[in-house]
Amino acid sequence: MTGIRWRFRPRLWPTLTALAAVAVLAGLGTWQLQRMAWKETLIATIEARAAQLPIALPAVIADPAALEFVPVHLRGRFLHDSELYLGARMHNGMAGVHVITPFVLDDGRTLLVDRGWVPGAQRAPETRAAGQVAGVVTVDGQIRTGGWKGYDLFRPANQPAERTWLWMELPAMAARAGLDAPVTSVYVVAGPAENPGGVPIGGVGRPELRNDHFGYAMTWYALAAALLVVYAVHQGRPRDENGAT
Repeated sequence: MTGIRWRFRPRLWPTLTALAAVAVLAGLGTWQLQRMAWKETLIATIEARAAQLPIALPAVIADPAALEFVPVHLRGRFLHDSELYLGARMHNGMAGVHVITPFVLDDGRTLLVDRGWVPGAQRAPETRAAGQVAGVVTVDGQIRTGGWKGYDLFRPANQPAERTWLWMELPAMAARAGLDAPVTSVYVVAGPAENPGGVPIGGVGRPELRNDHFGYAMTWYALAAALLVVYAVHQGRPRDENGAT
């Protein structure tokens, strides 16, 4: 009975194609490990800053990024007539918007405050009159920086004519609200303290960063290994005991 064995006989173009594909897959895995390290540093930074005691908004904001996620305590009054909306925001499975309201500080400066989420049916201020608090109030929140945070390719267009924004374009928002010389390097996300009437709901949409990059990396590496196995099998040739293939 003639025995059949397999012999590895790679061909040029399948080999080059497989090596290129494996290199790409392995590179994607390594990139995900690098992203994992970056995400771990970011999460640690956010947690450390969020644990600080609240500060007053600095008189001079030289480095806005260094203040992001730092707790802040504000005292002043809202300009409810100039509120704006951050659209397409979900809360507990319901669609709605975030109410963005200019806030005049005791020192005369004005900045935007994300007061929190309201359902779509309560976008109009008259449907939530109890929450339109008048006079001097205090706000505890978190400093954030504006701007589009994703890839430019996927950046949606804001809708200033409808007073609706899909991302925090601070200078344009301040201009639409008619503010004179406002602070536009940062804004403030209000904390979870309940507003009169129950809305806006503060503290919604604070960053909860997931770090799944290790799993993604292992997936890319596994695909690279699987491709190598497929390549090796595909490039094998049967050979009988006499050496014929």
